[in-house]
Amino acid sequence: MKLCEGEIGNTYLVADVMLPDQIARRLEALGVNEHTPITVQNKKKNGTLIMKVRGTRLALGRQIGEGIEIKEARIPEKKDVKEAALHD
Repeated sequence: MKLCEGEIGNTYLVADVMLPDQIARRLEALGVNEHTPITVQNKKKNGTLIMKVRGTRLALGRQIGEGIEIKEARIPEKKDVKEAALHD
């Protein structure tokens, strides 16, 4: 799935960045790497989207959003983490 297809409020993992090298390197410098969790915070009608990555909000245009492949991320809830710690 492409980043621009993500739903507001959901967290995803970056699967691949398929953009020109210069843009891909810039995104990498900003922390957008494979397996990085990102949260879609807002989407505009013109295709612009706002995401949160590593504690920073970034705004991306539609073309860049279409070049970032994402996959569903299951972020454990606090309750799940607490139960897992009890069983260890």
